[in-house]
Amino acid sequence: MNFFKKLVIASLALITFYTNAISDNHDIVKNNTNSEEPLPLNDPFVGDSSISGGVTIITDDNITSERKKIDLYNFKLVGIIKSQGASFVSLINQDGENINVEMFEELNDGVKLVDLTTKEAVFQTEDAYLIMNFKNEIKEKSEY
Repeated sequence: MNFFKKLVIASLALITFYTNAISDNHDIVKNNTNSEEPLPLNDPFVGDSSISGGVTIITDDNITSERKKIDLYNFKLVGIIKSQGASFVSLINQDGENINVEMFEELNDGVKLVDLTTKEAVFQTEDAYLIMNFKNEIKEKSEY
C-alpha cells in the first residue's frame, strides 16, 4: 500500500508541475504575440472623402457668381427616405450632427426642400435650385 501512496503522490506532483509549466509558458507566448498596433491616421468608416473635404459646386452660366452664404454648403447628404405619406432627407454637418428635413420644410431662411429622387435632393432658394447628391456635389440651376 505504501508503494501506491508514493506513486499517487508522485503522479499528482508531476501533474501539478506540468500544468504550471504549461500555463506559465502559455502566458509568455501570449504576451509576446499580443503587442498593440498603432491606430490608422484615417477613419476607415468615412469612405472616399471626409466630411470636411469640401463641397464641389457646379454652377450654371446664368447664375451670378455672388451668392448668399447658405447653410446647405456646410452639410453632406447621407440619406433619403421617400414614401407616400412623408419624405425626408438626412444631412450631416462637420460636427457630426444629423438633421432631418421633411419635404417642403426650410433648412434655413429661403432654402426649402422641394423634390427628392433616389440619388439627389432638390432645394429651392429665391433665385436658384440647388441639387445635392451623395457625392457631396451641389449643382446650381436657374430652372428645375
